[in-house]
Amino acid sequence: MSEGTSAPAPDDAVFTPEEIEDARVLFARSATFVMGAVKIDGLPSADLPEVAFAGRSNVGKSSLINGLVGHKHLARASNEPGRTREVNFFLLDERLRLVDLPGYGFARAGKDVTKKFQNLGRDYLRGRPNLKRVYLLIDARHGLKAVDAEALDALDVAAVSYQIVLTKADKLRSTAELDKVVAATLKAVSKRPAAFPRVLATSSEKGTGLPELRAEIAAACAIEL
Repeated sequence: MSEGTSAPAPDDAVFTPEEIEDARVLFARSATFVMGAVKIDGLPSADLPEVAFAGRSNVGKSSLINGLVGHKHLARASNEPGRTREVNFFLLDERLRLVDLPGYGFARAGKDVTKKFQNLGRDYLRGRPNLKRVYLLIDARHGLKAVDAEALDALDVAAVSYQIVLTKADKLRSTAELDKVVAATLKAVSKRPAAFPRVLATSSEKGTGLPELRAEIAAACAIEL
């Protein structure tokens, strides 16, 4: 977006300033990389609430996770799409886990390898009882694409609550343009049974929307702050 504009904030009634501040304090605490799992039977025990981040390759998952916890290199960002081929777990304050799922929609790795790590993500969604919400990341410049439909279908089938998070919102030219993307995205998922009825617009680079997303995560996991 051009200078002087910002992403629209969620409804003011959603979170109080105190809840936003409590979530900021939570995410400012210790965050560490736990492990990267390549098989479903290699996951950590399901003893803590988890939220997962999914999206097309190069949509900015690693940058968003780093932005949420205030670390530059906790999650490994890469200029090479399709690099994340594991389910990566990060522990926050010994109280919850942030989970980075393999990206989808990138074929350079080869069909067999691509299918293997995408299936790993699907298995995680279906078999993780402590998974509280999935945040499906969509590039705000492009909106929902056909390649995202399969991910939406998989989330609906898994009956996992998921919420759309628009990334790179600062790259749009105006707030009005972003408003249109938010409205179109809401309309597109309005009839999907597992979709959470609120879209967040974020920018990892500018920090836009991250306070609200932190509060969303704390609420989804019922973390007492």
